[in-house]
Formats: sequence, structure tokens, C-alpha cells
Amino acid sequence: MASLIDIKKRIASTKKTSQITSAMQMVSASKLTRVEQQVRNYQMYAKKIREIVTHIAGSQLMFLEEHGHVAAQEQQDIDFNDLLIRRPVKRTGYLIISSDKGLAGSYNSSILKATRDMILQDHQTSDEYVIISIGETLANDLKKSGIHVEYVVSDLSDQPSFNEVTQVVSQAVKHFHDAVFDELYVCYNHHVNALTSQFHVEMMLPLGDLDHEEVEEHEIDYLFEPTEGDILEVLLPQYAESLIYGAIIDAKAAEHASRMTAMKSATDNAKDLIDQLTMEYNQLRQAAITQEINEIVGGAQALD
Repeated sequence: MASLIDIKKRIASTKKTSQITSAMQMVSASKLTRVEQQVRNYQMYAKKIREIVTHIAGSQLMFLEEHGHVAAQEQQDIDFNDLLIRRPVKRTGYLIISSDKGLAGSYNSSILKATRDMILQDHQTSDEYVIISIGETLANDLKKSGIHVEYVVSDLSDQPSFNEVTQVVSQAVKHFHDAVFDELYVCYNHHVNALTSQFHVEMMLPLGDLDHEEVEEHEIDYLFEPTEGDILEVLLPQYAESLIYGAIIDAKAAEHASRMTAMKSATDNAKDLIDQLTMEYNQLRQAAITQEINEIVGGAQALD
């Protein structure tokens, strides 16, 4: 049985731990608030650029909807952008977004399990996929599972700017353009709210989320200079890169929320442990006092 001194030391150390986890919870809550604002700002930008891209690429999108991607590859009258065309899939690209840091509950482990199961189920050999990992911890865990990781990005800030991730997102789009892989999926934890996140797998390339019917909702006439095709050559890669960036900051929001929840749980558990230890300390102290009184009474009776 632990002594009073030992229990007192455990109470003191647990209180210090509780103070640390409580501070980390508040820091994560502050970071979550800032990155959620960043996500809202991005959504406003993404909505506008989607309107412009959909309008400019309307004729291409309509043809793809009516005739299919195979017919588009044989069409000579329309200069189709390759980011819109689905081609036979020989190799699949995955951009997996995780965290370099721990203390975020099951954030990294849930991504690892879901990604590993998906890849092992869908692919027979490493020649069938290319993995780009944001987060060194996840990359190392995938390698331990025998899954090859082509490229690793680490030390991403808590509020990543587009300039910070421009290299990896532009590289991913370039790999698709150069046929290093024929489709690109982004795998990450989507931020639902402070308590909930969901593992998402979204196909980013080719661009399949654009709908030509949305063009009718925006009565805007654009003057193209130099040409529609030349503009799309610049605008579509930027749009694809912005989609990937949106997934990255969404994942960051989920990370901060997960860490805030984990630190709150740790703080609550520490407080419960302190209460339990305090009760045990008081019981032992009361028993010791009772024992001392009994000894004093017994000694007094012996003298009589």
C-alpha cells in the first residue's frame, strides 16, 4: 500500500500534468478557431473560381457529359484540357494528409488504418500506385507495413498558407499531367465539428466535380484573351491546386479539433485521478490519526 508521502507526490505530479494538458487544450482551441476562419475564407474563393472555371469550360463539360471521355479524345473540333479527361488507369496517385505531431487522439491512427486497408485491398503491387504523404509519422508507419511512399512532406505549420504547400500540390498536378499516375485521390480526415471528423477519400484529378448545368445559373459573358484554351491551361491547374489546398486546411482543422478533444479528455481524467487520490489520502490519514489515538489511549490505560 502506498504511503501518505507517495500519494501526496502523485497528487502534485498529476496536478502539474493537468495544468499542462489544460493549457494545450486552450492552445489547440485557439488554433482551431483561426484555421476554421481560414477554411471559410478559402470556401469563398473556391466558390468564385469554380463559377469562372465552369463557365469557361462549359462547352467541354457539356460534350463530356453527352458523349463521354473516349469520344472527347477523338474529337478534333474542341481542344480538351487533359485535367478534364478520364483516361485508362494504369497507376493511381494518393495524396495522404496527416500530422507530424502526436497527442491528437486517434487522428493519425485512423488515417493510417483506413489508408493501409484501402491500398492493400485495391492494389496488388507497388507499381500500381504512387503515394505522396503529408506527415512523416504516417509515411514511416506505411513503410513498416510494406507500402512504398514516393514523396514525404513534413513540418507543415499549424495554419499552412498556399505558398507553404504550393510545391507539393503543383507537383501532384504535374504528375497527373505527365501521366506519372492517371488519377489522384486525396485521403484525409474531414473536419465536421469540434468533436467529430470523418475519413474522406476524394478524387481530385481528373476534375470530375464540375457540372456544365451550373453554367446556366450565372449569366456572365467573358472576353477571352488570348483564347479560351490558353486561359484554361492556366486556370484549371490553379483550380485543381486550390482543391488540394482546401483539403489540407480542412485536415488541419480536424487535427486541431482532435488534439483539443484529446487534451480535454486528458485533463478530465487527471482531475478524476486527483479526486480519487485525494480520497485515498484522506482515508489513510484518518486511519493513521485513529491509530495514533488508539495508541495514546492504550498507553494511558497501561499507566493506570
